[in-house]
Amino acid sequence: MNSDSERPAVTELRLSAFKAHRGVVLPLGPLTLLSGGSGSGKSSALQAYEILARLGSGQSLARAVRDVAGGPSACVPAGARPDEQGRRGFRIGCTVSGPAGPVSLDLAVQAEPELRIVGERLTGGGETLLTTALTDPDRPAVQAAWHTAGATPVTRAPLPDDRLGTSLLPLRVAGKTAGQRLVLAAAEQVVVALRSAFVCDPRPEVMRGTGGARAAGGAGLPGATGVTGATGVAGGAGGSAGRGSGVRGGRGKGAGKAREGHDEGRLRSSCDNLPAVLARTSQECARRHAVLVAAVREACVGPVDGLRAVPRQAGVTGSGAAGSGARESGVTGAAGSGATGAGVTASRRTTSGATGAGAVAAVPAAGRGGAAGAQSGGGPGEAGVQVVLDRGVLGEMPVEQLGDGELRFLALALVLLTGPGVLAMDPAGEIPSAHQQMTVMADGMDRCMDRRQARELVSLAVRMAERGHVRLLGTVRDPSVAEGLPGVQVLHLGA
Repeated sequence: MNSDSERPAVTELRLSAFKAHRGVVLPLGPLTLLSGGSGSGKSSALQAYEILARLGSGQSLARAVRDVAGGPSACVPAGARPDEQGRRGFRIGCTVSGPAGPVSLDLAVQAEPELRIVGERLTGGGETLLTTALTDPDRPAVQAAWHTAGATPVTRAPLPDDRLGTSLLPLRVAGKTAGQRLVLAAAEQVVVALRSAFVCDPRPEVMRGTGGARAAGGAGLPGATGVTGATGVAGGAGGSAGRGSGVRGGRGKGAGKAREGHDEGRLRSSCDNLPAVLARTSQECARRHAVLVAAVREACVGPVDGLRAVPRQAGVTGSGAAGSGARESGVTGAAGSGATGAGVTASRRTTSGATGAGAVAAVPAAGRGGAAGAQSGGGPGEAGVQVVLDRGVLGEMPVEQLGDGELRFLALALVLLTGPGVLAMDPAGEIPSAHQQMTVMADGMDRCMDRRQARELVSLAVRMAERGHVRLLGTVRDPSVAEGLPGVQVLHLGA
């Protein structure tokens, strides 16, 4: 068994009947890019994956589909006719590979007239491990049957029709028989893989503080990542119940951190809090930060000698000379060695103590002091932190003055170089991080970028995917950016 198979990962996405897709099966490798013309269904494929990921994290069905433009009915394939009861819906599924072998999950969702999961099937190890079916339309529940292989071959019980039954199995299955342990191992594998997704959509206008009111969940994505946070799962973080039962339906150890009133030092989906996160990561791992600087150097026009977070002067706008309307909180807490608090100019720092370790050291205190304020509407300079590029002889420049493509590159590169502990997501806390793979989902990955920037970003993704801890599923306009790069799988939709 190789190391990849020991880390649960979604290796196939099925769009049986979803939006424009019918009977579509997408094999997913460590680095998969979807390409195709407008309307080919690239974004829809990622949307289906995101719905599964949200459900796997324990979210309700209504919350899992609430960001779909047009509502749940928009997920129904075009031309689908209602049955005699006026019901229409969609079907999606996935296969998760891992220690338990390939495990398949398939869902049938009713979108009209009521939103509910009307059928679910979990299979693995040559067995049907879980099935659910709607037997009484008047009740908000489905009849579930899961594999037992004991004195009673199958256990039956009702489950709520607005939750993923697979994520609830660890709360229901005792793990006493071999069959029950197989069910638990398969359910754990699926939940771990689905909870390991991070939806990343850097929004330059929000990162500059010019995008109007900021959503705490990352510019329109609920829960900072679109897949974080499990709520309403009965039993919450219950005790272990046999092999594979450590995952408690998406509400494990550390769950809820991304749903609190602040995401201290954790990057949100829109990357609007990039300065605070860079302040943290630049101190935690100098080697990783050096790789980030090297990548940014390749993507930006002009010299790049460094990238650092510094305290921001009160009253300086989010985009410096560009003049965004971002609110500034000034420097809270300590201002660092040699810095002079709010009187230090953030966009041009040449004095000792305002650059280097002294300035960076001032950031964590500011981040802790201003995290809550950031949720209530602070701009990208939340907590009085600003990121500047060292341009060598050209001086320093706030990153807000970078072009849209350069900003998006910086944010996506940071995501690829970090992990769940730095991102506002809720992975399975009961499973060691060495046994998990984070999947970054980036719709419009090359948006605003030129070909050189997009290729450099894909090259960085290749290097990170080779380590086995990061996977990438993205959409691109120009598939040629991946030509000649090892390990990149390009799937052409609508062909």
